[in-house]
Parts: sequence; structure tokens; C-alpha cells
Amino acid sequence: MVFNQLSDKARVKRHRTNEAIALAMQSRWEEAVAVNKSIIEAFPGDADAFNRLGKALTQLGLYSEAREAYGHALKVEPSNAIARKNFDRLSHLKDDDSPPKERKGVSSHLFIEETGKADVAELDHLASKEVLAKMTAGDPAHLKPEGQRLLVESPDGEYLGEVEPRLGLRLIKLIEGGNEYAAAIASIGEDTGRVMIKEVFQHPSQAGRISFPVRAPDEFRSYVKDSVLKYELEDDEDSGDDEPAEEWGTGEPQRKESSGAGKGVALAEDEDAEDDAIEEG
Repeated sequence: MVFNQLSDKARVKRHRTNEAIALAMQSRWEEAVAVNKSIIEAFPGDADAFNRLGKALTQLGLYSEAREAYGHALKVEPSNAIARKNFDRLSHLKDDDSPPKERKGVSSHLFIEETGKADVAELDHLASKEVLAKMTAGDPAHLKPEGQRLLVESPDGEYLGEVEPRLGLRLIKLIEGGNEYAAAIASIGEDTGRVMIKEVFQHPSQAGRISFPVRAPDEFRSYVKDSVLKYELEDDEDSGDDEPAEEWGTGEPQRKESSGAGKGVALAEDEDAEDDAIEEG
């Protein structure tokens, strides 16, 4: 009898958790708040439910309540990296700040690497903490050439930072030649930021010119783990290890993706290779 009761309780929790995740995937934040609160009422030791509640409240602009939810998650699980990161970053926001606007999901194809077609770029000259605190890993970003600088903006047009100069200049020339790129936040912190950039259309005039040169073997790195392709409350950018998370929503790019052999989730790149081809352009 006791076993059956425990089993029934586990099924109820699993069902409500799946419901909460589905609502978040659909950006139905008010409903997500209600479902996560019901989970917490029945399972007050569920740190994940507190994290999901914090995410939903953040999307509604209820930052003080969101921070309180993340605080409860830390009480339940002091080592929870998701809760810690968000608890800290929300200290820069007030409830009278405008809430994050609904954003379309980023295609998971953006994170599937193709040699020469995609890379993660460091951001320089970052925006204020208040602006960065509104962004999370996976949020779409826009690239905006401005002179010799390649700016990165939020979907709302807020400046976030600029692509490291060498890569920025290269991409500006290719964009001027007709190439198109999609971008999304790979990780964001108070004083660090990285953006994933992928070539989604190559203009015929740019044929033979790769967007992202190959690095030397000793600079080989793996930057995207399976969890980045999934819906995640937040990632842990400080450690470089992505937190376990639920599925991402997908939104396909409007233009057909450039052809290229998929290379999984790791890319070796040499910034010296192919530069001459671009400079001649």
C-alpha cells in the first residue's frame, strides 16, 4: 500500500513537471507559474520547480519574486549553479524594469557545427549589467555591422557587445558580399559573453570563402554539449559545463542553410588560415 502511494505521487510529480516544461516551451508564463507553484506546494524540496518558477517570473518581469524563488532553490540545494547564477544576476533588476519580451525559439540547427560555417565568438565592450541580466543562453541575437565593428544586439535592439575585432572584420566583409548569418547567446555573465554565429546563406559571389578559419590542432575545443540543444532554464557559463535541461523549442531559419559537412559539436579552427582570401575581397 505504501509503495503504491509513493508510486502514485511520483507519477503526479512527473506529470506536473512535464506540464510545466511544456508551458515554458510555449511561453505561457502565467500558467507556468501556477503549475510550478502547485508542484512546490506538494513537493517543497523540489529545487528544479523553484528554478522553473524563477524563470517564469523573470519572463513576466516579476524580478523580486523570481529572485525569491531562486533563493528557495538555494536553500533546498545550496550547490545549485542555475539558482546561484540567477539569484545573483537578478540583483541588478527591479520590478519596474520592462519584462523580457517574448522571443521566438532558436533553431537547434544553429548549434550543429559545420567546419568553416559556425563558431563561438567572444564579446568585447559588453553592455551594462542591467542589460546583460535580461539575456540568457539560447536567446537569439542580431548582428549589426557598424563601420569596422560588428555589434551584437538583443531581439529588442539593445546593444549587448561587439564581436572580437579580427573575426568581426572578416564577417563584415562577407556580409557586405551578401552572406547571411544567424546568432544566439552561447553564454552570458556580468563581465563575460559569448555568441554562437552560423552562416545560414552564402552568396554566390562568396563561393570558396569560408566564414570561420580552422584553428591549429592545439587550440581544439569542444564548446557545445548535448544539453545546449535542449530547453534549459539557464546554463552555467562560468564553468563551461551546461546544466541538465529539458528540450529546446525550434524555429527554422527563413533562408536555406548553407551546405557543408556536419562535424558534430566540436570544431578545430585556425584563425590564420584563409585570411588572405578575405583580405583580397
